[in-house]
Amino acid sequence: MTYQSVAKRWENEKSLPKNLKNELLKMNQEELKEAFYQDLAFGTGGIRGIMGVGVNRLNVFIVKKVALGFANYLKKNNPNKQLVVAISFDNRINSNYFAQTIAKVLAAQKITVYLTKELRPTPYLSFMVRHFKADGGLMVTASHNPKEYNGIKAYDKHGGQMMPFLTDALIKEINLVTDYFNIKEVENNLINIVDESFDNEYLKEVYQLQLKANQAKPFKFIYTPLHGTGGTLIEAIKKQTNYLIYPLQKQMIFDGSFPNTKSSNPEDEIAYELALEKAKEENADAILATDPDADRLGIVVKHEGEYLFLNGNQTVALQVYYLLSELKKMNKLPDGVVYYSNVTTPLIKNICDSFEIESKEVLTGFKYIGDAILNSEKPFLFGAEESYGSLVLPFVRDKDAIQAVLMLIEMVTFYLNQNKTLRTVLLEIYQKYGYYQEKNLNFTYPGIKGKEKITKIMNHYYQHPPKYLLELPIKVINHKDQTITEANKTVKSELEFANVIKYVYSNREITFRPSGTEPKLKVYLHVKGKTLKEAEQILTETVAAICQESEEF
Repeated sequence: MTYQSVAKRWENEKSLPKNLKNELLKMNQEELKEAFYQDLAFGTGGIRGIMGVGVNRLNVFIVKKVALGFANYLKKNNPNKQLVVAISFDNRINSNYFAQTIAKVLAAQKITVYLTKELRPTPYLSFMVRHFKADGGLMVTASHNPKEYNGIKAYDKHGGQMMPFLTDALIKEINLVTDYFNIKEVENNLINIVDESFDNEYLKEVYQLQLKANQAKPFKFIYTPLHGTGGTLIEAIKKQTNYLIYPLQKQMIFDGSFPNTKSSNPEDEIAYELALEKAKEENADAILATDPDADRLGIVVKHEGEYLFLNGNQTVALQVYYLLSELKKMNKLPDGVVYYSNVTTPLIKNICDSFEIESKEVLTGFKYIGDAILNSEKPFLFGAEESYGSLVLPFVRDKDAIQAVLMLIEMVTFYLNQNKTLRTVLLEIYQKYGYYQEKNLNFTYPGIKGKEKITKIMNHYYQHPPKYLLELPIKVINHKDQTITEANKTVKSELEFANVIKYVYSNREITFRPSGTEPKLKVYLHVKGKTLKEAEQILTETVAAICQESEEF
């Protein structure tokens, strides 16, 4: 069918809500094509897109289609079983409505549902799946995307985001649902409401991560959930632990329009403007910001009177170092494994090697870490992603910013009691392991033309290394062809398939990867120098080279 015929079908649909009908009638041809030329697709974090009318947008009909496809997928793979699904949602516009719609569709398919009464974090949903021994889970969220977005993350029975071989089967079932305007919904006793009393079940597991629970706690922390789900649990943590946590009240309001922040992404420095004002007012020692579904954490620390941002790579490196060094001092360091994504700093491996701890690199997307935990014979020690995500204890199987908040507060307190800031400790780590610097470049190419441009750029880099660098790569890791080229020899590898290529040089790594959730080409830069100044210079040169070449596409 052409996009025009699909759009006409929507226009003639009597059940189309008035707001969607009006939106459709106001569209020009370009907007119409964008909304109807393809079905909204699953990416690294489930299905996610701009809310609005059309098959390439997220709306109640696409939500029902996904819900019925998920139900059919579970039925096909679990015949003659009373199925159970956990559901939660974040603060975004329509999230509660979409979550309730999903619950009713599943109930109509005779599936038992555990639905949170109020918004809760993504890791909380992962815990629900495991606690209720569910067959899967659905989280209505668009993570850190702009306010125009919403989405659905799909979870397997182990509480991890579904792996590609599972989502492929799920997508087939979703695509078989063609009459998405007439999907049955019921509200019955199969829908069980999970209220705030369940918070204690989750939080008592979170508290187990503490290594220094009884230390002196005179330091001040500003916390912001950026209007999102992290705010539902922070007061309980504050009360239980007695840390001096000051919630940023203007951003504690659960609001999908994000009225009091310029960004919902803790990777963006502009997201911290109000928090920095509050920190200076209170003379706070650190700022912690979780993204709307509270699976990512950003941190700013006060060092020598200034507030300094730590990037995701620096934060997870500090966490790994703290965890391994303190467990070793306590004679509690097991022969376990640290997992990190293939776009996370190589510093993680260096730290683990020094403690004689195994580290394993996996593909981008925390589902790969969740799957590695499931299939590992060794104890899990830590999971890390450069995108501000980590996991300390595997009672959930997704990155968990609530755990990260408590761990970072403990770490800041532990080191400040020794007159050290996290910046001081980071410099000590660099002195010991080498001076690493990292930066992510995001090139945004929206729409149909943007998608074509990203494909063109990736095809170029599969054939050619970046041309404005003075040296040639010593290794090329091609996840698409599943090959490794080194010393003019190309060998097949055991790498998993992914649309990713990495160029490794003597003092830097450059990785190209299209985003699975946004219209972006992501370029991950990791460099190493003999001094901090040298590392910063190498990074500056690398950024300039990539940006110069990007202008030529």
